[in-house]
Amino acid sequence: MGVTASAGQPTVDQVDYAALFAATPSPYLVLSPSLMIVGVNQAYCRATGRTGQDLLGQYIFAAFPDNPADPQANGVRNLSASLERVLATREPDTMAVQRYDIPVAGQPGAFEERWWSPVNTPVIGSDGQVAWIIHRVEDVSAFVHARRQRQRDTTATPSQREEGMEAELYARAKELERLNGELRRAHARERQVAITLQEAMLHSPDLARHSNVAVRYLPAIGSLNVCGDWYDTADLADGRFAVAVGDVVGHGLEAATVMGMLRSALSAASRAVAGPAQALEILGLYARSVDGALAATAVTALIDARSQLIIYSSAGHPPPVVMRRDGTCELLDRATDPPLGARPAHVPRPQAGTAYHPGDVLVLYTDGLIERRDEDIDTGLQRLTDTLAQCRGLSPQRLADSLLARLGVSHGARDDIALVVVAL
Repeated sequence: MGVTASAGQPTVDQVDYAALFAATPSPYLVLSPSLMIVGVNQAYCRATGRTGQDLLGQYIFAAFPDNPADPQANGVRNLSASLERVLATREPDTMAVQRYDIPVAGQPGAFEERWWSPVNTPVIGSDGQVAWIIHRVEDVSAFVHARRQRQRDTTATPSQREEGMEAELYARAKELERLNGELRRAHARERQVAITLQEAMLHSPDLARHSNVAVRYLPAIGSLNVCGDWYDTADLADGRFAVAVGDVVGHGLEAATVMGMLRSALSAASRAVAGPAQALEILGLYARSVDGALAATAVTALIDARSQLIIYSSAGHPPPVVMRRDGTCELLDRATDPPLGARPAHVPRPQAGTAYHPGDVLVLYTDGLIERRDEDIDTGLQRLTDTLAQCRGLSPQRLADSLLARLGVSHGARDDIALVVVAL
């Protein structure tokens, strides 16, 4: 039986949801996936002493930075991690009670100590991705301060409001414990399935014929950002062979699946066309038809033992390195183009070559090997070349392991790492 409205009663499609949001008694923000503030209700403005005009259009952490006077401040870090989890998992994230001081209105540089109980909830769009994040908070500063006072004065008794807050916080804590447990278990299951799939797809029959080539794959540690990196080798005619590495944007099973498709397509293209640039052109065209493949990066190099040449081309990928016998290093960065699908129309990709001598070493890798938070990529590249020079004279297998160890990533890093070492 359907539900009908009584005479004079508004129907659901007549409800003014904007007015409801504005009047909701709990403080709410609405964030875009880039964490820009696109909506704020009156309760949030009252709780923070700000106006909608102050907040709308602002990056949330520009509007609410950490208190610079508190060296222990971690509000930005903890809220950022929660919002990243929501974007990655598309599930709500309940945070523990969090100290997050806020700027005092009209007093530049002044901050007020505040405590909050936040919940971040995704709004899923028609494409299945997070369209918005609803950030709901409850100001529990009065409760925290009163609890401190009771601890100093054992004769004080909690008020009815404080008891209500304590009950809500206890319920929140239990819900947080349950949700985090479910998230950890789901994450562990997906991670293991994705890594198993990744390792199976990284199998390269041609690799067994190259004792001079060492490969390594390390999944990211403690992160959903796994299973987008890959490597490959392909034997060609006349004793030539190609090596490649690539990096797919994304994580988990989706990234592993896209990775497998791109890797197979590049392997086939490398066997069918004249050189690396043409192979990447074909891969770029193919990537346009694969969901999740755009903005992936790849670099491929053809090693011609007869002419002692390395011919290479890159689609937005960090440059390979040739280490000479004397320990000097050359970055192969003269044929770099944007990532796959970045251009609206097809354009021929560049290609370059460099001569090598027996005893030189070619190293291809993904960005997890060199990138560090808050560090310029040139610093990472310099660290890589300096470390390679320290490993001069090692066999490919020992060089690969020593390189990972000296760079501090032998047990993994914040991002996936794929590594190929070729003794020339």
